[in-house]
Amino acid sequence: MYSFVGELITFFLVLSFILATTALVVSRISLNRHVWLAGFFSGVLDFFYMPIKYFFYRFSDSRTLDKWMVSLKNISNINEFKKAKRRMIIAPHCMRSMDCPAASKKTGIQCISCGKCVFSRLKEDARKYGYDLYIVTGSSFVKHVITEKKYDAALLLACDYELNKVMMALKGKGIATYGIPMLNDGCFNTNIEYEKLIEALEIFSD
Repeated sequence: MYSFVGELITFFLVLSFILATTALVVSRISLNRHVWLAGFFSGVLDFFYMPIKYFFYRFSDSRTLDKWMVSLKNISNINEFKKAKRRMIIAPHCMRSMDCPAASKKTGIQCISCGKCVFSRLKEDARKYGYDLYIVTGSSFVKHVITEKKYDAALLLACDYELNKVMMALKGKGIATYGIPMLNDGCFNTNIEYEKLIEALEIFSD
């Protein structure tokens, strides 16, 4: 009996290792081209996220894992995102000007289009492509944002870690996500490659 249990545990450990390793390889490949079964392998990495992240933390860079996972999730979610009717953009407040005059509410910073940072332009482009724009001061604000309306898609702007965390959080809430990573990490003066944002908005445009 104990021998059978031991063999069963060994089998599941070996299977888990193979699945996790394969998912990592696929996620790395996804940075450069489309991959099959992106949703399945994304789910595998979500399930094993903490032990894999610890491994990356010890022997590599944990941000690399988040970057690969976001790429995989984008491929997995793209078709569902295209079908969405009510969409929003969630962006981090660290992209705004240091002397931003806008006030903050429960759903984030209320941009007044003062022209001091990229959000003046983003606010106009969001409206043009049919998105509501939310500028949040932390991922905890997302829970307030998603209750504003019945959104079915969210275009996310953030560092890879925050993108991956929010994408996992929204996975079971019926909201398709697509992430655009920032060019630099930090708490202020961050930026995105705006051309990639416009490219994504065009891809999902009706």
